[in-house]
Amino acid sequence: MLKTTTPNIEGKQIVEYHGLVSGEAILGANFVKDFFASIRDIVGGRSQAYEKELQKAKDIAIGEMEEKALEVGANTIVGIDLDYETIGMGSGNMLMVSASGTAVTIK
Repeated sequence: MLKTTTPNIEGKQIVEYHGLVSGEAILGANFVKDFFASIRDIVGGRSQAYEKELQKAKDIAIGEMEEKALEVGANTIVGIDLDYETIGMGSGNMLMVSASGTAVTIK
């Protein structure tokens, strides 16, 4: 399935709009606590372990969005937006990755 952040695809015609589709993934409290604690320890570097976890969450959210688009008969998702949010308070914080876009059929 073609997925893009743009509202249309050059050279393709949107023939049907199926509506908004979305997907979410939530990373647990330990990950977020460790992640923010590690920020203090990283100076000018990158943490591959945390980047892999964030990529995994993003892939899950996009995968769920794609499944929903297929369920409504779409072959493309346009206007994709990715959001990262912390939810909860205190030591119970979690990180949520959400993906949303418009399911369409193109030809």
